[in-house]
Amino acid sequence: MAQKKEDSGFTITDRRLFTPEGELRSEIPEDAPPKPVSEPAPGKQTATAPDPNMPPTPSAAEQKAQADAYRKSSKDLDARVELSGHSAKELEMTFERFLASLYMSAMMQLGLMHEEGEQPHVDLVGARQTIDTLGLLSEKTKGNLTSGEENFLQNCLYELRIAYVEVTNALARPPQAPGAATGTTGR
Repeated sequence: MAQKKEDSGFTITDRRLFTPEGELRSEIPEDAPPKPVSEPAPGKQTATAPDPNMPPTPSAAEQKAQADAYRKSSKDLDARVELSGHSAKELEMTFERFLASLYMSAMMQLGLMHEEGEQPHVDLVGARQTIDTLGLLSEKTKGNLTSGEENFLQNCLYELRIAYVEVTNALARPPQAPGAATGTTGR
């Protein structure tokens, strides 16, 4: 989709792969050169060269075929869910459900939640990475969320950061003798 302005002498070409609705654009030629990378502003991170060990990016046709197959498979699953008497809406991913899954993962990593019948396991590194992921989402989505989404995200971050500090502080404290907590001397 190229637009040309007669007075300026240059052409503007939209090379985005996806429409605003997230669909793969069909008018992008498979051999279209990648969008040039401009010099970063001072203090900004620069893009690194592609890893030669990584597989090549799928072509637009391959991505479209895969996306179509995914949609068909999802519709088939939705139909089976509806036949079982449940709503397929329960399966739809929303931003809040995505955040809730990260929240639950972090709580499990902190050992504050666990599967029924299992012992809690603490994974501080995993919990920190999950909390940092939510922080990154907060930074990168600033100004693009509804007030409800923003509130939910900030509450998740607040609760998880407090829980992380409490768990790390508890793990850093030396174990106490059984009578030390009540102030008794055992007489």
